[in-house]
Amino acid sequence: MVQGRTYTYRCSFRIGAGRGLSLTNHFSETFENVRPYNIGGHRHTPEIEEKLSEQAGAEVVVTFSPHLIPMTRGILSTCYGTLTAGTTAEVVTQAYEESYGDEYFIRLLGQGGYPATKNTRGSNFCDIGWHIDSRAGRVVAVAAIDNLVKGAAGQAVQNLNILFGLDEKTGLMQAPLYP
Repeated sequence: MVQGRTYTYRCSFRIGAGRGLSLTNHFSETFENVRPYNIGGHRHTPEIEEKLSEQAGAEVVVTFSPHLIPMTRGILSTCYGTLTAGTTAEVVTQAYEESYGDEYFIRLLGQGGYPATKNTRGSNFCDIGWHIDSRAGRVVAVAAIDNLVKGAAGQAVQNLNILFGLDEKTGLMQAPLYP
């Protein structure tokens, strides 16, 4: 109470990926368990489709299937794309190298390279690998990031560094902290 006014503080507990506290997020429910959530209705689906459509120059529709995995930090994404006739592994590799080859914080693992969340833990790096499934006519792209760094905070610092004309690595190369 301050001068006759009552101040109410609203608190909301957030656990990982923006989820609110619920029974399904308790340790006993998540430990040694993996489960999908919000398939076909995840809040990030529209922005994923928007950015992919901008890059493709045509409407892109995706199926986004996130999974809850009991770990403190890290995201591993496995994405599938249908190849146009005649697209080879060399063409896919060239496209990745042209798009990301000069980006310091993106590490291209190449055809057959498989990223792991432990390799990006506590860093601003994004590791990307891919595989051509010629039987299915698809490219399978896999990316790993630390969502507590590259996912938001590190990306913001990197963008501010670029905006202010600083080396984009400024403040992003220190030893990782717990957790």
